Amino acid sequence: MVATTAKSASKDQAPERASKPSKDVDRRLKRLDITMKRNQYKGDALIEVLHAAQDAFGYLEEDVLVYIAQGLKLPLSRVYGVATFYHLFSLKPTGAHSCVVCMGTACYVKGGGKVMDALQDELGIEAGETTPDGNVSLMAARCLGACGIAPAVVLDGTVMGKQEAQQVLTEVKRWENG
Repeated sequence: MVATTAKSASKDQAPERASKPSKDVDRRLKRLDITMKRNQYKGDALIEVLHAAQDAFGYLEEDVLVYIAQGLKLPLSRVYGVATFYHLFSLKPTGAHSCVVCMGTACYVKGGGKVMDALQDELGIEAGETTPDGNVSLMAARCLGACGIAPAVVLDGTVMGKQEAQQVLTEVKRWENG
């Protein structure tokens, strides 16, 4: 975890860290600092900075959200609100593989709910959870914006349209067999 303080001398300076983090954490924070500086510490760079943080840390832990809020001079509630609104951000460690099922109206009507039910039964987890072995994270999205190919599923970043439960289960089982 990253300890931070609210001190910041100017807009061109990132918040100071209260304790000396490990070299690995320090490198990751340096990536965030570079991203914030490149965007002149403006609040409208929040999504880009959150993406950089998730790329660096794997997920958005509370201390990282605080660090970003201080660096961009935004209320923590706004940073948290954006991080929880978009399904691509995670506040918990994610699995080696990710499966996102669109649960928007078009996808749900065309079978997205059945796909989700089948995945939950097969994996033994609910949407928003990761399998105990850390292999698969299952997520539900409000809408992927891919209504024309409903039901849509995103497997490890690849959008797949017109999916049926068995098709998705076959792909997910490939991850288990490695």
